[in-house]
Amino acid sequence: MAGPDDLAFDPWDPEFLADPYPAYAELRARGRVIRYEPTDQWLVPRHADVSALLRDRRLGRTYRHRFTHEDFGRTPPPPEHEPFHTLNDHGMLDLEPPDHTRIRRLVSKAFTPRTVERLKPYVHGLANELVGKLVEAGGGDLLTDVAEPLPVAVIAEMLGIPEADRAQLRPWSADICGMYELNPSEETAGKAVRASAEFSDYLRGLIAERRKEPGDDLISGLIAAHDEGDRLTEQEMVSTAVLLLNAGHEATVNATVNGWYALFRNPGRLAELRADHSLVPSAIEELMRYDTPLQLFERWVLEDIEIDGTTIPRGAEIAMLFGSANHDPAVFDRPGRLDLARTDNPHISFSAGIHYCIGAPLARIELAASMTALLEQAPTLSLKTAPTRKPNFVIRGLTALHVETG
Repeated sequence: MAGPDDLAFDPWDPEFLADPYPAYAELRARGRVIRYEPTDQWLVPRHADVSALLRDRRLGRTYRHRFTHEDFGRTPPPPEHEPFHTLNDHGMLDLEPPDHTRIRRLVSKAFTPRTVERLKPYVHGLANELVGKLVEAGGGDLLTDVAEPLPVAVIAEMLGIPEADRAQLRPWSADICGMYELNPSEETAGKAVRASAEFSDYLRGLIAERRKEPGDDLISGLIAAHDEGDRLTEQEMVSTAVLLLNAGHEATVNATVNGWYALFRNPGRLAELRADHSLVPSAIEELMRYDTPLQLFERWVLEDIEIDGTTIPRGAEIAMLFGSANHDPAVFDRPGRLDLARTDNPHISFSAGIHYCIGAPLARIELAASMTALLEQAPTLSLKTAPTRKPNFVIRGLTALHVETG
């Protein structure tokens, strides 16, 4: 089997990070599963396999519901990382049934379609306000002026976090999300631990306030949510709130800037969108496929599985390459072409199976609101300077996106 030395896949190489899609094509040509020693993972690059494995109950986001670390052949995380793991491991994204089923059911009682739909006027109003300020200034950084503040404010509004406290949310989130990259450093871990402890302490205080004086917000809803005697524990509420905030804006922020950068690099497609705003819904789906904000999603192998004649043993970790799956020519016609009117678009940017993104409807509303506001108020929006990629692989984004509106 080919080793990493002769693979173009290198998640720490700036050239790869700038454009990973040719390397994905090479991986798909290599086969359905490739052993990658630097991260001790099995890479799965094809759409059909990724889609099937996301639904395969022989895999899990955790193994702790069935095995100890030692039984599973894994080393426990260092004790000093405990605040991060306590926070992360009680969120439904990193749980399996029955805990996942119970928590998702309870969260769904508070995070209803009606709740999301009720936010539409607020989302569109805020998007128009943010874009209006960008236009008044003649341009700016689309990342910090529009892409970040919109989803952060929306999820903070939903959770009931006071405006005065919101500035610290994004730094906490960024530090925590650093741990989702491949082979994070001790410096990254230290930042994540501090942010986890501070964010958790803040939310415990807010939950205590909402217990005394419930409001019309998601945290009050999580406190009140119950089903056949089941309630969320305080740790589950804290972990759920952090997950909703982190997942509720990271993907939207990066989908926004990745998407507009892709449009600037494809001026013909941007002209089509400007001429026909009815393309916005399909354009959003296509842009999330074309430059996927979450490139990789991991699963633990709970029982031996076989992929194309290769046995992946229990205890192994599988890395499902969303970015590669979204460019698989077996599923997408001319995947390297940006087609804003693409109708057959089964991208997996929101995952699939029991861990399908609960916030996908809200993300689509936010992306549509900001895109529509920019098309309407800044019809000549243009790129001012070429952006640089964040030195991240798993969560794919830009350090800034400087634009001009005049």
